Amino acid sequence: MHRLRRSVRFTVNPFLDKDADGANAFASRPSGTGLAVFLELAVEVVGPIEAETGFVRNVVDIDAAVRQRVVPIFAAAVREHWRRGRPIGFSILAGLLGRAWRLLDDCWATVRVAQLRLQLNPYRSLAIDREVAEMVYFSEKFEFAAMHKLWNDTLSEQRNIEVFGKCANPSGHGHNYTVEVTVKAPNAGKGLDVGRFERIVAERVIAVLDHKNLNVDVAHFACVIPSIEHLSVFAWDRLKGRFGKVELHCVTVWETERTCCSYYG
Repeated sequence: MHRLRRSVRFTVNPFLDKDADGANAFASRPSGTGLAVFLELAVEVVGPIEAETGFVRNVVDIDAAVRQRVVPIFAAAVREHWRRGRPIGFSILAGLLGRAWRLLDDCWATVRVAQLRLQLNPYRSLAIDREVAEMVYFSEKFEFAAMHKLWNDTLSEQRNIEVFGKCANPSGHGHNYTVEVTVKAPNAGKGLDVGRFERIVAERVIAVLDHKNLNVDVAHFACVIPSIEHLSVFAWDRLKGRFGKVELHCVTVWETERTCCSYYG
């Protein structure tokens, strides 16, 4: 079976009764007007490849279903809560995702929804997954800058150079790292305190690694190669069990836009 993911972007102006449809789906459609609420819903479907088309599902069909069935319920919720002066918390968003799931899952005979992920901003998302339907997954990205040298003292100098290439530079080299921490919470995300979550990650991981020479300044890496694989484990170990009723699910570390590693414990 294959998994296909399609992201649909839309914008809601809470001050208006309706938004202009627009003509640039890459930016958002409906397009919104002025300062408005931008959202992105990633729909992941699972199913076989259609022999006739070579598709799991034509993404045009996914776009149409989301805009016809799902966008209106998000738009209505944004406008209702805005005008009543009520916040839209994670439990409400999780409820909207659940409604969206039910509206989309019977759209197509050959595929089923595997995951819905609501992008709240470029660095924060909320997701629900078919395999663990009772859980809500919250993800947020953080950044830190650090330097490291990739080197194994048990290997010869020549072998280190063969294995690590320019990353074995004796003076080290730096990265602007990105860390994404994902937690899972039952009961529509109740118990998820974003401020507390951010403080824990900032204190337990970012403050320890940011603007450090990892090989020299972080004791753990005195005898462990500071690869992104080991950095993801290091972050996991420092965060596991720290979020109360909310459980750590995954830690992903990027050292470039093209290279990352995820650890699930």
